[in-house]
Amino acid sequence: MSRMTPAEMAQQIGGGLLSFPVTHFDARRQFVEGPYRQHCAWMLQRDLAGLFAAGGTGEFFSLSPSEVGRVVRAAVEETAGKVPVIAGCGYGTAIAVELAQDAERAGADGLLLLPPYLVNSSQEGLAAHIEAVCRATALGVIVYNRDNAILTEDTLAGLCDRNPNLVGFKDGVGDVELMMRVYARMGDRLTYIGGLPTAETFALPYLEMGVTTYSSAIFNFLPDWALAFYKAVRRRDRETVLAGLREFVLPYIALRNRGRGYAVSIVKAGMIAVGHDAGPVRPPLTDLTEAEGAELQALIARVQTKDHAIAANG
Repeated sequence: MSRMTPAEMAQQIGGGLLSFPVTHFDARRQFVEGPYRQHCAWMLQRDLAGLFAAGGTGEFFSLSPSEVGRVVRAAVEETAGKVPVIAGCGYGTAIAVELAQDAERAGADGLLLLPPYLVNSSQEGLAAHIEAVCRATALGVIVYNRDNAILTEDTLAGLCDRNPNLVGFKDGVGDVELMMRVYARMGDRLTYIGGLPTAETFALPYLEMGVTTYSSAIFNFLPDWALAFYKAVRRRDRETVLAGLREFVLPYIALRNRGRGYAVSIVKAGMIAVGHDAGPVRPPLTDLTEAEGAELQALIARVQTKDHAIAANG
C-alpha cells in the first residue's frame, strides 16, 4: 500500500527531477533484478523527486505483465520509501486495470498510464479507458498524452472532475498550443511533466507553461550532469541551459535520430559507456552499432572531462 495520497505524490514529483531507470536484461534478454536494484540505488544517491519503474525508458512495451510486476516490486523494495515509485501501466483496458491493481499491491505510489495498445479511438473511448484505471485503484494516476492517446482540454477537465486520483499530465506531443490550453484550463489541479524524447531540449520553454519537471533518460548514465541541467532550468539560467544543449544534448539527439527506436537504445549504450552495462534492448528495438556506441562514449567523455575540470576549479 502507498505511503502517500495521490495529491502528496503529485506535489512531490512536481518539485524535482524524475528518474526513469532502464530495465536490466542479461544476454538472453531476461530481466535481472540484482543489477536493476543496484542501478536504482546508485541513482538514489542523488536528489530525485520520483522513480518511474517499467516506464517507456524501462521498455514497458516489451515486458510481460508479470515482468512489469517484478520490476515494480524491485523498485519499491530498493527505494524503501526514499522517493515515490510510479509504476508503468498500459495496454488494453482490462490489462491496464490488472496492472494498476498489482502495482498498488506491490506498494507503488502512483501510475503512469501509457497509451492503449494498437487502436485509435474517440475522446469518449479514451476517457472511458482512463476512468476505468482511475476507478480500479486508489493510487494517483498520471496520464501520458502521446501517440494514439491525445486528450483535449475538455476531455481532461471532465476526467479530473470525476476522478480525484487523476493528478498528473505528462506531455509527449510537443503541441505548444494544446499544452497552453490544458494548463490554462486545469491550472494547479494537475502536476505537469515533460515527456518528449530527450526532454531537456524543451525544458526551459515548457517551464513557462507550468511544466515544472520532466523525465530525464540521461539521468541513467550522467546523473550529476542531468541534475545540474535541471537546476539551471528551474532557476531560468538561460546561458547554462543553452551551453548544455550545444555541448551535449543536441549532438546526443543527432546520434539518437540515426535509428528508429534509438530513444531507448542510446540510453543503454550510455550505460555501457559509463561502466553500468544494463544489457541489450529487446526486439523490436535494436542496439546502437559499435561505431555509434563509440561516438556516444566520446561525447560522454568530453562532458565528464569538463565537469571534472569545473569541480576542480570550484
